[in-house]
Amino acid sequence: MEAKKGNNNYCVILAGGKGRRLWPSSRMERPKQFIDFFGTGRSLLQQTFDRMLKIMPAHHIYVTTGQEFVGRVRQQLPQLPAENVLAEPVNRNTAPAVAWAGRRIHRECDDARIVVTPSDQLVLNEDAFVKSVNHGLDFVAENDIILTLGITPTRPEPGYGYIQIGEPTLSENINKVQSFTEKPEREYAKLFMQSGEFLWNTGMFMTNVVHLRNWYLHIIPDMPFRLANLEGHYSLEDEAQYVARHYPAYPNLSMDKAALELSDNSYVLKCDFGWADIGTWHSLYECMQKTEEDNVVLDSDVMMEDCRNNIVCLPKGHVGVINGLDGYIIAEQNDVLLICPKGDSSALVRKYANEVGMKYGESYV
Repeated sequence: MEAKKGNNNYCVILAGGKGRRLWPSSRMERPKQFIDFFGTGRSLLQQTFDRMLKIMPAHHIYVTTGQEFVGRVRQQLPQLPAENVLAEPVNRNTAPAVAWAGRRIHRECDDARIVVTPSDQLVLNEDAFVKSVNHGLDFVAENDIILTLGITPTRPEPGYGYIQIGEPTLSENINKVQSFTEKPEREYAKLFMQSGEFLWNTGMFMTNVVHLRNWYLHIIPDMPFRLANLEGHYSLEDEAQYVARHYPAYPNLSMDKAALELSDNSYVLKCDFGWADIGTWHSLYECMQKTEEDNVVLDSDVMMEDCRNNIVCLPKGHVGVINGLDGYIIAEQNDVLLICPKGDSSALVRKYANEVGMKYGESYV
């Protein structure tokens, strides 16, 4: 059921990624956020939108994306007002996108509480998720901080960021961020996990809208373009012209780096709602239910014999017959079939996507 319309909760959904690490299922014309990997009838973006509707009304949700994906966002989210889709003129990573969305929200509500979320994550316990987000939003309404959501690691995953827990606050499960390490080597990830002092970074952040504006001006004092300069009454057309003119001057900066490395006033809320980042074939494999032979089959028709530890993703209407593979990715989409070792596949898949693009053309990427 959609949340009541009177609240001051707002959301920014980040949907501008290219999803190269899930190639060939994720392609330039249809990245991973627009794909239904699990056969639910809803893409990752739509599932994210559905979760946020439990916390706020549709017109309080904004989606940032590339200009080339605006049509897909509007097609998949018909409930979302057209003006709530912010089309980035160039890709400058997630921090500039959040700055723009935050300015738009501030224009509408000067006491807004904002949650920023990627569009490509899996949440298994949505009731626990809603409870955690509401707890975090209440905290940032009373405290001028950046609050991230952290998850207790279940394996030494080198593809995630690790947040070291610092001093506790008076609020349950909320601590100061002591340190942050992005994508450590597996041995370090193992040490972090064993210490019990670290949480996975979900890439979800919360703050109040006034602090968001002041925070940006503090962490990047020489930023050549500040959306905070858009003061007073202005039309969305004025804003669009301003963004088109100045956005390319924004630094290429992620929210993770800005909030967890450049800021000294960040906190983490320890959560438990069954989370996974759908960023790589390896992470997809780890978070999904396995067959008796430890294979993962993603909404595909397949016959497997003497196969273990594989992940399979085939298009509808295709049947796969696989024998004798152990620890592989088998993924097909349109005119590309990928078969390669699963392992920590991120760099390998990107390498193949780049090489295919150079040899056969960008249409295959």
